[in-house]
Amino acid sequence: MNYGLCNLSNIPLRIEPDDRSEMVSQVLFGDHFEVIGKSKHWIRIKLAFDNYEGWIDNKQSHKITKKLFEKLSNSPIIVSNELVDFIEDKNTSELISIILGSRLPFYAKNSLDINGKEYSFEGNTSGNISSKESIVKTAFMYLNTPYLWGGKMPFGIDCSGFTQMVYKINGHRLLREASQQATQGEVLSFIEESEPGDLAFFDNDEGNIIHAGIILANNYIIHASGKVRVDRLDQSGIYNAELRKHTHKLRVIKKMF
Repeated sequence: MNYGLCNLSNIPLRIEPDDRSEMVSQVLFGDHFEVIGKSKHWIRIKLAFDNYEGWIDNKQSHKITKKLFEKLSNSPIIVSNELVDFIEDKNTSELISIILGSRLPFYAKNSLDINGKEYSFEGNTSGNISSKESIVKTAFMYLNTPYLWGGKMPFGIDCSGFTQMVYKINGHRLLREASQQATQGEVLSFIEESEPGDLAFFDNDEGNIIHAGIILANNYIIHASGKVRVDRLDQSGIYNAELRKHTHKLRVIKKMF
């Protein structure tokens, strides 16, 4: 079995091995994975962070050993805490752009060592398990980010990518899709029991959970719908004042920690 690591700022994770296929998520710099399938120019991967699967172009990753894969899996997750930053290849002086929430393997004293290749990084990092107050603060860093199906970046993000990345930056691990995230944590019976930083999940007419957001104070919620925005939250769901209607039906509120 082969293993790899993303050494580019971000790459699309697709549902099929084709450039025209739907992008279901993104792999960010420093994410590592197991290769579970291959086609002519593509590899099917399973991400170590959340076990999410999909296809990537085999030219857009760096092969690593099983030993390094296991070391990464057992190492603390330290991530970039700036909207956009750069790391420098010490041997070539080339710059690689990285985005908010990108993992920095083996970060120490402004230096990165990835499989014997050295990079330097002088930006801000995050990695400690943080409070709900910090989660809310991080969420607002994504405010007005355009909605992008499968996105996980501050330049395009979907609803569960938004909740996952905000929690990741603050040292907490969420699964990728809203329906998967809704299986985590502790159920709260009423909005009044929730705290800013807790999660709310919403379903469709068939009862399938299709949306997620982060609860704010005073019955507000921040979520990705068209863009990352702030709306009212009540027992019925999300109320969009601009549209003068409820746009998402509340299913469950979860306390993740």
